[in-house]
Amino acid sequence: MRPPPTPLKFGYGTNGFTHHRLSDVLAVLADLGYDGVALTLDHNHLDPYADDLPRRVDALARQLDRHGLDVTVETGAPYFLDRWAKHLPTLMSDGSELRIDLLRRALRTAADLGSPTVHLCSGPAPQGMPEQDAFKRLAEGIETVLESAETYGVALAFEPEPYMFVDTVERCLRLGRLVGGHPLFGITLDIGHAHCVEEHPLLDCVRRAAPLLRNVQIEDMRRGVHQHLEFGAGEIDFPAVLAALRALDHRGLVSVEIQGGSLDAPEVARRSIEFLRTAERAAADLWPPPGPSPAPAPGRAAGLVLPSPRPSGS
Repeated sequence: MRPPPTPLKFGYGTNGFTHHRLSDVLAVLADLGYDGVALTLDHNHLDPYADDLPRRVDALARQLDRHGLDVTVETGAPYFLDRWAKHLPTLMSDGSELRIDLLRRALRTAADLGSPTVHLCSGPAPQGMPEQDAFKRLAEGIETVLESAETYGVALAFEPEPYMFVDTVERCLRLGRLVGGHPLFGITLDIGHAHCVEEHPLLDCVRRAAPLLRNVQIEDMRRGVHQHLEFGAGEIDFPAVLAALRALDHRGLVSVEIQGGSLDAPEVARRSIEFLRTAERAAADLWPPPGPSPAPAPGRAAGLVLPSPRPSGS
């Protein structure tokens, strides 16, 4: 039997710290013992259209190094390109050149910060567009962005997102095939999203995404309800999930994604890392990891006591 793999690296998304300066976010996460940060490019923390962007990126790179934090760059800010509509324009819609430009800026920023990936999602398909045409436009847009990814040596990490055009691992894998299996096309798997909408069991989704897996986002969630919950408030068996990720020897960040916790961000982040470290210790007891058979009762492994969740501020 091969030995257990190295510990997972936990990060936290800056979209859960919307009321903090970015420098303070990094300090809090480092003090709490996080390994990295999932940095969403937005108007608040790091605007890729700022006139002084090179100076800001240089300063941020030094801060990340000083705190010993890894970073992955994300582009999911919902109203960043359109003040009226979330996630528009997309790579499928009119005005897709705006999305392409943002992704190119994100790739350059990621390269400067040492991020191995840039996160993206599909957004909604244009109303009335046939599915085949939407996939074709999306693949063409990604192929254009992949040219820049090759220049910067940074991978695209595509996230299946509930109620968007690409909402499942299978549709993401289909997209990967449409771009010719490009080596810089990968997947960001959100554990809560997979539990929320996927037809396949959660651990099967982890394994199906494994060949292209670059990043993981993590939070609790209930089946059919797209609401990011604190750990222990939903239905997910996290020791089993973490054991599966350890079995894959996942080396990217596993980043907490609780956007609604900003008013109590330091404490939500504290509770989250305590929960995940406890769950990771329990995951070690599950070695070798569970197979694809039904998992234990949602949210708990046998004999595991986890910190009780408290509601986020609103």
